[in-house]
Amino acid sequence: MDVRLRAATATVVVLVCVGAASVLSRAVTSPDLLADSGLAIASATMPLCCKNIEHSREFEMRKELPEAPIKPAMTDAVHQTHPALPGWQVGVFATACALSVATNYYIQALTPAIATDLHEPGPTVGLLVTLAQIGFAVGVIFIVPAGDLVRRKPLVCLLLGGTAGALALAAAAPNLTALACALLLASLCSVAAQILVPLAATLASPDRQGRVVGQVMSGLLVGVLLARTIAGLVAAHGGWRLMYGVAAALVAAIAIVLVFSLPDVAPSSTLSYPRLLKSIGSLLVEHPQLRVRIAYGAITFAGFGSLWTTVALLAADRYHYGEATIGLLALVGAAGALCAQGAGRLVDRGRLHTATGIFLVAILMGWVFAAFGAHNIIALLTALILIDIGVQGVHIANQSAIYRLDLAARSRINSAYIAFYFLGGATGSTIAAIAYGHRGWRAVVLAGIIFGIIGLLMWMLRLLAGRDRIPSAT
Repeated sequence: MDVRLRAATATVVVLVCVGAASVLSRAVTSPDLLADSGLAIASATMPLCCKNIEHSREFEMRKELPEAPIKPAMTDAVHQTHPALPGWQVGVFATACALSVATNYYIQALTPAIATDLHEPGPTVGLLVTLAQIGFAVGVIFIVPAGDLVRRKPLVCLLLGGTAGALALAAAAPNLTALACALLLASLCSVAAQILVPLAATLASPDRQGRVVGQVMSGLLVGVLLARTIAGLVAAHGGWRLMYGVAAALVAAIAIVLVFSLPDVAPSSTLSYPRLLKSIGSLLVEHPQLRVRIAYGAITFAGFGSLWTTVALLAADRYHYGEATIGLLALVGAAGALCAQGAGRLVDRGRLHTATGIFLVAILMGWVFAAFGAHNIIALLTALILIDIGVQGVHIANQSAIYRLDLAARSRINSAYIAFYFLGGATGSTIAAIAYGHRGWRAVVLAGIIFGIIGLLMWMLRLLAGRDRIPSAT
């Protein structure tokens, strides 16, 4: 029976991924990118339920924009010096983000192999996971804001070079202490992705900004979701050192590509570094829309953390899946994440609040399916897809909105948003781990549903207040 269950799951996973990729490739091929580059570049797709809205007169006339709209003069100043991002360059940005952020997640699949090879206790090696998250958090708080102060091209390339070097050191680490130092440096430098995302928004033309952010963010989330799966497969065939060696080579390669292709944008702030950090608090006070989007992001990523912290436990306990089969579940999540790129297009059309609501509903629906996931693998796979679509969609809408608040402070705004975003994820993961240990999967689902309801209630209150319907600046 176990073999049949594994075969059925693998078949469903492959069919879902292939189907999603097929639908995505047919739905999102962009004619304007074909004209510009001669290549069929996939751009953001819009959820089917919104297609009629896109073509309606009301859709064209009513605009839902953040509370601080784009200042055209500032946007034009960038594009007078640097042309809007072509499709191939968006792909480079997405790839760089995926490889950079994946650095923090390889360790989650490699812990057992490292413990065996270095003759260290498993719980001790497990602390490397926490260390990686600490390094990333420090980088978000202290390095990402510098994207407003210095030229971002040398900063990004330096960080990617540091990541590649640290990964190479990790591959050659003779003991746990050396490995910990190498991974701490790698996680600290992995925040290059959080500098690239606002830079992509800066370089994108205003009418395509949401779509570009969606594409780059999809690359980032795919890196998060697939890092564990790829690390497990590589380690199974060549060991954990090979995984870090391959990762170092890939990051070094994308860094070289960016050296020759990344536009060198001038700094947007003249503040000193200490004042730059202090100004993050002022931005939170100044922009209510930033606080709202932080709340949306934290609550939805709490649900995401709850799901992915415990779904592997459920798959092992209830379906008796091994690590390789469990790793395939991430492919389903990745396919779902790619389908959420339509959020950026909706924001570009002025439907920020609509996009947020659609994806919040998807999250709640996903948790309803998850309630049956302990007894039905199809329900569990459906839940993974819907929740990942919803979380990624809200995240893209959030970032598309906050990058329009203050063009000179995009890196600092992103720093504040991401810090609270991952705080929400850590909170959700902790709650889910405790819930699963005491009451099992049902308690996790209950927590996820509560997170989903809170997010939807926030959205409904703002709908009633009309807070997201702000006229566009002219």
